[in-house]
Amino acid sequence: MTVMPQIKKDYIVNLAKQGKRVDGRKFDEFRDIKIEPNIISKAEGSARVRIGNTQVIAGIKMDVGEPYPDSPESGVMTTAAELIPMASPNFEAGPPREDAIELARVVDRGIRESEVIDVKELCIEPGEKVWIIFIDIHIIDFDGNLFDAASLAALTALMTAKVPAERFELGEDHPLPLKEPPISCTSVKFDDIIIIDPSLDEELIAEARLTVAVDKKGDIRAMQKGLNGSFTLDEIKKVIKASTINGEKIQKQLYKNVGK
Repeated sequence: MTVMPQIKKDYIVNLAKQGKRVDGRKFDEFRDIKIEPNIISKAEGSARVRIGNTQVIAGIKMDVGEPYPDSPESGVMTTAAELIPMASPNFEAGPPREDAIELARVVDRGIRESEVIDVKELCIEPGEKVWIIFIDIHIIDFDGNLFDAASLAALTALMTAKVPAERFELGEDHPLPLKEPPISCTSVKFDDIIIIDPSLDEELIAEARLTVAVDKKGDIRAMQKGLNGSFTLDEIKKVIKASTINGEKIQKQLYKNVGK
């Protein structure tokens, strides 16, 4: 675990009290975002997303399998995240760590709860065969805010994915049945100051974290609270407003990059 020197922490906090951030951004401003779809030819869908110096790759693979007993006419989605050791000195090889599991869970929840994928359309034979979607997320470079980078990479990969029907002799390949994607925006709080899209240094001193996924209409589709600190009602409203404004901008960029 990275331990930040007190002098550096004091510098970030004192700067924030003056209304400034180390990289010059406003409190409610994201870093530059780059979205690159279709970077892996062997995957059904893929994308690389950069938010500042944080870099994430997502890939989609699909297979045919059995549905869950309680949803015999619905396809299945599963999400996994890998924190590659070269991305950060804190990441180690081996079984998924707690933070990798949390990252996968947050991304999965944002997609699942907002019903981005029309899982009913992924049924081949009720109770017998459905399409199974595997979302694999790989962290290539870590400089804060993995939740938003991973979510955006997963959404981009899904939007470019093709159902490999021909490979399974089930007709022609076709796009995944998708609805409007929600955009994940993460804010953190330290010393009663709230900022969006935290860099790694800002994350290290954060007392509370709130991730909000908003759709094109500005409606909240998922929320995830993290760390031990808390937010007041007014602070939550502030986070939601900043998430809505940034979410709209990011969604426009997403559609522009995937050509939709």
